[in-house]
Amino acid sequence: MKYNSLDYEETRVILQKGTEAPFTGEYETNRSSGTYLCKRCNAPLYKSKDKFDARCGWPSFDDDIQDAVKRTTDADGRRTEITCANCGGHLGHVFLDEGFTPRNTRHCVNSISMVFIAEGEELPAQLQPRVDKP
Repeated sequence: MKYNSLDYEETRVILQKGTEAPFTGEYETNRSSGTYLCKRCNAPLYKSKDKFDARCGWPSFDDDIQDAVKRTTDADGRRTEITCANCGGHLGHVFLDEGFTPRNTRHCVNSISMVFIAEGEELPAQLQPRVDKP
């Protein structure tokens, strides 16, 4: 099974670990109820109930769906990168101890890395990594 096709800018952010410009993403101010999925593989990542306004220029969540997001030390050694646990697509970074919410966690996510599915709409099938047989 193949992953969803990505355009140039989506590829730059999701596969090459880029960042979209602040305050330009379509989900930064989205207040609708629903689920945010990985744009590359349709894996559910975040629920709207965990989204909050950090006024940072990117969608912010204080929790992810269990086992959906992987955390690794960023190449700069100072930040923690978050990626889709299913396909490895770059989502953004996670920051701790900022005091925005009781969970004290901020997943700062590029809008371009996600697709929003409104509550009540059917979620598309999650695409799995292709395993090549030896």
